[in-house]
Amino acid sequence: MNTPLDRRTFLGHSALAGAALAATPVFAQTSGTGSKKVKVGLIGCGGRGNEAINDFTKACQILGLEVEVTAVGDFFKDKAVATGKRLGLAEDKCFDGADNYHKVLATDCQYVLNATPPAFRPIQFAAAIEAGKHCFIEKPVAVDPVGARSVIATGEKAAAKGLAVVTGTQRRHQSSYLRNKAAIDAGAIGAIKGGVVQWNGTVPWIKRRVEGESNASYLAKNWLNFNETSGDHIVEQHIHNLDVAVWFLDRLPVTAIGFGGRARRETGNMFDFFSVDYDFGDDVHIHSQCRQLSGTYGRVGEMFIGTEGSCYGGGKLNGKQVAVPDFKMDSDNGQVQEHVDMIRSVMAGKPLNHAKRIAEVTMVAIMGRISAYTGQLIRWTDLMSNEKSPYYNMACTPAAADFEKGEVPLPEEKPPVPGKA
Repeated sequence: MNTPLDRRTFLGHSALAGAALAATPVFAQTSGTGSKKVKVGLIGCGGRGNEAINDFTKACQILGLEVEVTAVGDFFKDKAVATGKRLGLAEDKCFDGADNYHKVLATDCQYVLNATPPAFRPIQFAAAIEAGKHCFIEKPVAVDPVGARSVIATGEKAAAKGLAVVTGTQRRHQSSYLRNKAAIDAGAIGAIKGGVVQWNGTVPWIKRRVEGESNASYLAKNWLNFNETSGDHIVEQHIHNLDVAVWFLDRLPVTAIGFGGRARRETGNMFDFFSVDYDFGDDVHIHSQCRQLSGTYGRVGEMFIGTEGSCYGGGKLNGKQVAVPDFKMDSDNGQVQEHVDMIRSVMAGKPLNHAKRIAEVTMVAIMGRISAYTGQLIRWTDLMSNEKSPYYNMACTPAAADFEKGEVPLPEEKPPVPGKA
C-alpha cells in the first residue's frame, strides 16, 4: 500500500578539492605480479547480481585489472553461499539477512555492486556512499517519490566525496543508441514531435509462498510481483524505454495520464499492463505501453517521429545525413561497457555520477504508475516540488528499513482499482 511519510531531511555536504579525491584508493597492488587489483563487494545474489559481478569482471579484464571479491550479501543465506562458492569466497564472507549489506560494506571493497530488489536500493545506496564506496546500482533506484528524491540527495553526497555512481541503463552505453542520439542532436530527424516506447513481454517469474514462511521472506523472495518491492513492471522493467525517451528528448515530462489493469497475474498486487500518455510540453507526447502477459504479441523498443524523419531507438533512422562521431566501444555488451566506463572514470580521476539522472527517470516511471493506479493526471511538480500534493510524500510500505526490524506486514495480493463504477 502507499502511505504518506514526513518529508525527509538530509545532511548537507562539504565540497572536496577535486573529484579525484575518492574516499578509498582505486587500486591495491597484487603481490609479486605488479598488476593492479580492484576490490569489489556484491549486494544481491540473484540472477542479476550474478550477472553484474560477471560483467564487472569482464570490464576489469578489458582494462587489464585483477578482481578480488571481498564479500557477497543476500537476504537468503543459500543464495549468498552459492554465489560466494562460485566466486571462490569463504563462507564467512557470504552474509545474509536484511542487514547483509552493512557487513559487505564493512569490508575493504572499493566498489560495490547493488542488485537487490528496487525498494532496498535507496537506503543501501546511502550506506554505500557513507562507507566511501564507488557504486554500481541496478535500475530502477526506488519504488516511490520519497525514495527517488533520497537518491538524488545521496548522489550529491557522492559527488562531494568524489565517488562514482553508475546505473544499469545499458542502452546509454551501446554504440547504436549513442550514434542515433548524436544524429538526432545534429538535426537528422528535426525536432522530435512524438513517439512510442514499449516493453511488451511476459511475467519473468513468480514464487509461491510455502507453509510457515514469514511475510518478510515471501516478499523478499517474490519481490518482482509486488509494487512495494519492485515498483510494478512499468518501473522495474519499462524504465529502460522511458529512459531512452527522456535521453533522446533531453527533458522530463510535465504530466502523465494513464490507465492499466490486471486479469491474469497469479501472485502479488501488480497490473498486467499500462498505457500512459506522457506530455513533454510544446505539444510533444510520448505513448508509454508495457505489458507482462503470456500468449500475447511481444515488442520491446522505442520509436520517435521528428519534423524531418524518424528513429527506432538504436535501430533504423530515416532522415537527413549528418556527421556523427564513431562510437567505438570496448565491448558490444552494454552491460559490460557500463562497468568499463565506471572504472575508467575513476582511474581518470573524473568519476561518473548518474544518480540524479537515474532517480529522475525512475520518478518518470513512478509518475506513470501512480496515474494508472489512481486514474488521475499526475504532474511532475506533484512528485518533485509541490509538498502540498497528496503524492509528494507517498511511500510504499513495508519499507526497506522495516525488514531489518523483523517481520513485516504483507500487502494485499490484489491490484489497485481506480475510479467508481
